[in-house]
Amino acid sequence: MPKPVVVIVGRPNVGKSTLFNRITGTRTAIVENIAGITRDRNYLDAEWEGKHFIVVDTGGFYPESDDEIIKQVTEQALFAIEEGDVIIHLLDGKTGLTPPDIELSKKIRASGKKVIWAVNKIDAHSREDRLYDFYPIGSEELIPLSAATGYGYDDFMEKLVSLLPEYKETSLIFPKIAVVGKPNSGKSTLINTLLNKKRMIVSPVPGTTRDSIDSVCSYYGKKYLFIDTAGIRKKDKFKYSIEKYSMVRALKSIERCDVALIVIDSFEGITEQDQKIAGIVEEYGKGSIFILNKWDLMKDPENDYKFLGKELLRKMWFMQYAPFITISALDKRRVTKIFPLIDAILKERSKRIPTAELNKVLNEILSTVNLPGYKGKSLKIYYITQIKTAPPSFVLFANYPAAFKDFHIRHIEKILRDHFSFTGTPIRIYIKNKKETKKNK
Repeated sequence: MPKPVVVIVGRPNVGKSTLFNRITGTRTAIVENIAGITRDRNYLDAEWEGKHFIVVDTGGFYPESDDEIIKQVTEQALFAIEEGDVIIHLLDGKTGLTPPDIELSKKIRASGKKVIWAVNKIDAHSREDRLYDFYPIGSEELIPLSAATGYGYDDFMEKLVSLLPEYKETSLIFPKIAVVGKPNSGKSTLINTLLNKKRMIVSPVPGTTRDSIDSVCSYYGKKYLFIDTAGIRKKDKFKYSIEKYSMVRALKSIERCDVALIVIDSFEGITEQDQKIAGIVEEYGKGSIFILNKWDLMKDPENDYKFLGKELLRKMWFMQYAPFITISALDKRRVTKIFPLIDAILKERSKRIPTAELNKVLNEILSTVNLPGYKGKSLKIYYITQIKTAPPSFVLFANYPAAFKDFHIRHIEKILRDHFSFTGTPIRIYIKNKKETKKNK
């Protein structure tokens, strides 16, 4: 059975993200003293005294608002309640009971889920009299707690794990796919289409997806873990400190993944920011696919396809190994064609070439690479071998590694790709001194 899910809900700024961080032992949720800062849900594994479960952090519950984003945050919080096995209704011991608290408690009761009613920001026994303000909510048991200082935390966790259903952990390893791109390129819409459910906030407002959110997607029986990252934006566009933290989170998501889907707004074209994002993916050695999204907006698809294909070769010259696909996440057009590409790239990343085959190719390398002299001596390559996968990495042993220039490495890479493909994945080539290797043995 799947891990139990614990959902933290409550009004804005009652301390949900602080509690989430304490339970999970991380600073995964973005915490800032601005009401409504946790705008989407965040999932993370947690454990207490041998009990394993998933914690969900939600945005604040706003019962009435005309703001589009606020409405969606409230909707997502209620949707999270449906997914949960245990609901933590977090209340604010400083501000006291409010009408939105009462309205939310009614919705939680209507769900029929197990509930913990916790009153936060009570950091001493002398302040526990504030609990009396909350009894009108109708709970038989209120737990005093300070998520910030840890007061009452052990008792709170004992209560929480006592409500969890039994769980037997299984070892599941899914390919990790990061969805990266500028704000408003359609990343969340793509995830929604893949999952076929309202898993994330979808909004035309850039920066809506502030945290990196993980979602499991199944396609023809195979499961993938999708990481929808916050848009990586230009530093001069940061309005709050939170945007900088989100960028760090996005970079960490790229570091976690096996394959990155680099989502580009086809209508806007390939921008400098797209180039920088692609550069980060390449630097981390990840597999990659360029996703030309919003193809439904293109007026002349045939010519636009040719033009953008040439633009990718020109502007993404350092990643010419990466395939591209045109889609419309909004219209669900060609979205499922992404999966075969992912599978192919995963296979290429794990490809291992026998040393004997590589050294046959070495003859071609030696005949086509113009090896320069080095300090009056002849440059020699002795042999080549693969040292790792993901990304595929190779070592050439030579007498003078310092003599090799970047264009030599690029030419060697081209020959390796001509023979062994490695579509969609970078490869790494290192030159080592044969004499030094012998000394180190």
